[in-house]
Amino acid sequence: MRFSQAFIYTLRENPQDAEVISHKLMARAGMIDKLAAGIYTYLPLGWRSIEKLCTIVREEMARAGSVELAMPCVQPAELWQESGRWFAYGKELLRFKDRHERDFCFGPTHEEVITDVVRRRVNSYRQLPVNLFQIQTKFRDEIRPRFGLMRGREFLMKDAYSFHSSYESLDEAYRAMEQAYRRIFERCGLSFTAVEADTGNIGGSESHEFMVLAETGEDAVVACACGYGANVEKAEAGRLPEAPPWPGQVPEKPQAVHTPGLTSVPEVAAFLGLLPAHFVKTMVVETDREFAVALVRGDDELNEVKLKNALGATHLQLASAEKVQRVTHATVGFAGPVGLSGVRVVADPEVMRLTVAATGANRDDFHLVGVVPGRDFNPDLVADIRLVRAQDPCPRCHKPLEVKRGIEVGHIFKLGTKYSKPMGCTYLDEKGEEQPMIMGCYGLGIGRTVAAAVEQNHDEDGIIWPLPLAPYAVEVLNVNPDLPQVGEVAERLYGELLAAGVEVLYDDRDERGGVKFKDADLIGFPVRVVVGKKGVEQGRVEISLRRDKSRRAVGIAEACGTVREILARGEVR
Repeated sequence: MRFSQAFIYTLRENPQDAEVISHKLMARAGMIDKLAAGIYTYLPLGWRSIEKLCTIVREEMARAGSVELAMPCVQPAELWQESGRWFAYGKELLRFKDRHERDFCFGPTHEEVITDVVRRRVNSYRQLPVNLFQIQTKFRDEIRPRFGLMRGREFLMKDAYSFHSSYESLDEAYRAMEQAYRRIFERCGLSFTAVEADTGNIGGSESHEFMVLAETGEDAVVACACGYGANVEKAEAGRLPEAPPWPGQVPEKPQAVHTPGLTSVPEVAAFLGLLPAHFVKTMVVETDREFAVALVRGDDELNEVKLKNALGATHLQLASAEKVQRVTHATVGFAGPVGLSGVRVVADPEVMRLTVAATGANRDDFHLVGVVPGRDFNPDLVADIRLVRAQDPCPRCHKPLEVKRGIEVGHIFKLGTKYSKPMGCTYLDEKGEEQPMIMGCYGLGIGRTVAAAVEQNHDEDGIIWPLPLAPYAVEVLNVNPDLPQVGEVAERLYGELLAAGVEVLYDDRDERGGVKFKDADLIGFPVRVVVGKKGVEQGRVEISLRRDKSRRAVGIAEACGTVREILARGEVR
């Protein structure tokens, strides 16, 4: 392809709303164009990278035994009402009515549709298992779309679904998909990790996230050299060291201490001569069903996802100041578990391991010291609700955990019968008895993976594409388009590379060399062949690699063969 015909328009400045590297560079490189908040056009260069990833995904899905189909974007409300998600999904579900006033939604995912497809065609254990996938546009009405393709409202996704007659069969498909995802990201040349994850709105009994590791990643992942990994929403730790000893004797009952205007744990600890680890931090939360109180040690943070799961809630948020007052009869910062009634209390195990503690007194400007868990308060539920930190002991081998930054690009779930039961997706087993099918689902963000590749592979000059995702593997750059002898050599090399099956872009524009070099670095073609006046006079061209910026001069006659060898030997990746 010739640059002059390729519809490539680069930008010198970052878009005003661009916050992350991938958004900045993909917009500047002429790969995406914003239409509305969280909605983008894939321009020709961007679409080439998308198509390359789709090809890899299709090949690995077929290898894992999944068959491609295409389902509608627009879905009738009746299916979502059958599954129970019509109202549970929240405002991210884009709902609308057709001209007949019938309710529809623009699919954020396709569990309901695929379940309907299978239940109307499969009725015997002999027809199972079934594994189907699609690559298709989704829409989730994010409250704050940001980060370009990383958190858009409209996005391209590969979603696969499997149906089984046994959990053993589901596990087999789940592991096959897990390996398929690993091969996909390996083939893309990405550094990634697979971690245990929360099932979220999708539901199910087990899930794993695939994270592309990048310093700019918005997600934190916990990892250990032994192979344990989980996102922070799911991560667990081994037993922590006990809190430092309580200074002085333990009183027979809690003592109220005046702490005027002191609401944070560090402030009160300094005032009382204690450590944050001596405190019980008390937080009031509101779920879709109730108010609840969460207790963690003063030097810990609450993991809201773990708490939501412990409470069996669909939604959870910290209560407003007015609601905290209603539950505890005190302003924010003075809540404590002693004497609370009429509300469910959930305590982290580390709280119950404290021999003595300090807490809020449920009274403005007062705290309690000498509080003994189990003596002065008893929670309704003890559950792991703390946020794991770096250096916490691994739950498997007890070595210190690391916390890394990552970008979620894939998520796989064991759904079980979450959708098949309410939607009547059943089969007849060997005894002729009706059973619900057992399901799995497997999502992979297409645009998000391409953006994550940019987050992981760039420098101050622009993108450094891994070869498998590069829109073009090679660029031929004509430095002196005004000189016929230079143009003749560039045209000849361009033709030879095309004939050899190399994906090549020829920058034939009537522009200064500096402009062309800047665009080449910005777009990030893995291999560059520079044809200029001085080199042609010497019978040579320059070949350079984008990743390490190494250069070599080769004879014009050997240039095509050298480029092919570079690509074949894996010198660019």
